[in-house]
Amino acid sequence: MTDVVMPQMGESIVEGTLTKWLKKPGEHVERDEPLFEISTDKVDTEIPAPVAGTLAEVLVEEGKTVGINTVVGRINEAGGDGARPQSPAQQGPAAPPAAAVPPQRPAPSPPAQTSPPPPPAPAPNAHAAAQGQELGVRPGMGEPDFVSSPAPAPEAMQRAGESQGPLSPLVRRMARENNIDLNGVKGTGAGGRITKQDVEAYIAQQKGAPAAAQPRQPAPAVRPAAPAPQKAAQQAPQAPQTPVEAPPDSYTPPTRAQAKTRIEPMSTMRMKIAEHMVLSQRVSAHVTTVHKVDMTKVAKMRDRHRDDFQARYGISLTYLPFVARATVEALRTYPLLNASIEGNNIIYHNEINIGIAVALENGLIVPVIRNADEKNVLGLQRAIVDLAARARSRHLKPDEVQGGTFSITNFGSFGSVFATPVINQPQVAILGVGMVEKSPVVIDDAIGIRSISYLSLTFDHRLVDGALADQFTAKVKSVLENWSEEVL
Repeated sequence: MTDVVMPQMGESIVEGTLTKWLKKPGEHVERDEPLFEISTDKVDTEIPAPVAGTLAEVLVEEGKTVGINTVVGRINEAGGDGARPQSPAQQGPAAPPAAAVPPQRPAPSPPAQTSPPPPPAPAPNAHAAAQGQELGVRPGMGEPDFVSSPAPAPEAMQRAGESQGPLSPLVRRMARENNIDLNGVKGTGAGGRITKQDVEAYIAQQKGAPAAAQPRQPAPAVRPAAPAPQKAAQQAPQAPQTPVEAPPDSYTPPTRAQAKTRIEPMSTMRMKIAEHMVLSQRVSAHVTTVHKVDMTKVAKMRDRHRDDFQARYGISLTYLPFVARATVEALRTYPLLNASIEGNNIIYHNEINIGIAVALENGLIVPVIRNADEKNVLGLQRAIVDLAARARSRHLKPDEVQGGTFSITNFGSFGSVFATPVINQPQVAILGVGMVEKSPVVIDDAIGIRSISYLSLTFDHRLVDGALADQFTAKVKSVLENWSEEVL
């Protein structure tokens, strides 16, 4: 029996969310065949099976977030004795034929502990029709969402539950679909985290006590002693209006287009990206310096070799590998920008591993080009194309999204002139590349047309001072403006 574990997809990653099982218990899986999908702040990808065999157990359900190296399932290896039928020789000569184990029935393995399915939730359509309200359908979810305004806002209910720990996407969806205020659900998971079983138990409890949904009557202790009949009659109609639930913990201003509002929870990847960005802003002292660069020589060389690259290597030659190569030269000259901070210590990295930001459909990821200083422009372009393609098809390996020492983001490919990128922790700098465009430039008191770009270097001022940051960026600028044919 081989354990299948939650892999570590980056140095700073301590947990991952198992979003989908691609095989069911009892199904055969080949080695390196996709077995399940996970989502972290580094990658949203498929995880292959470590061995060939039969998926015997599923220990972690879809939508659950667990720590790295947690056993999520087990595989009976091909050729192992865990689920293979016994041969006649193994059964013994005296065993009657009827006692032989059927060849297609593997020995049962202990089933994963699961809770009974939750009772069906009340149909939202009937309730909405009774209230004269409409249901909104979220694209891609299949089932309608109840958008009744009297109920607490879904995001407010979900935020209330987060005081007991992070919420998995499955728990958020169950709370939204069943209109549950998670502040009233007791979490039994690690650190008080609310699990799927906690939500199911809460639903079952509410179904078993329908009277709990009725408005509470005023307690006798709070009534005035011997109230006058007229005063009691005036107060009686107000009793059913006593609120059952506490108000939301955030104020939601009224909108004129309330019926057109759509509310949906963040994806796991988006939540992880948000956490990483906020962490970086909180940890590092972000400062950005911008340098204007004349890319004319690089542009001419790119135009001269672009068709040859496409014909000989099947790839397009872009500006990014030129910038990456110039960055490598600058990191060699100023190694402090290839370092990282750990506590009060500075860690100087001998390897130059360049992370290249890749935009995905609903997020981003930064795969790493290892030993970038050993590659020329062709090698860098090949690596960029390969990593970007596999990032978008979700086929990156765990070691390809960790170990970066410096990052580059090319927002110029989307038409941006310059920006202030956020440092990719635990690195101390990131270089942003703006769009290359022809602009009028004064050259020796004359107006000329040049290919111009802007480089934005965001650096961690805890370690890198402004003078050093400008010297580094000026070195990148110098290499690009004085490009040598030999470097290609």
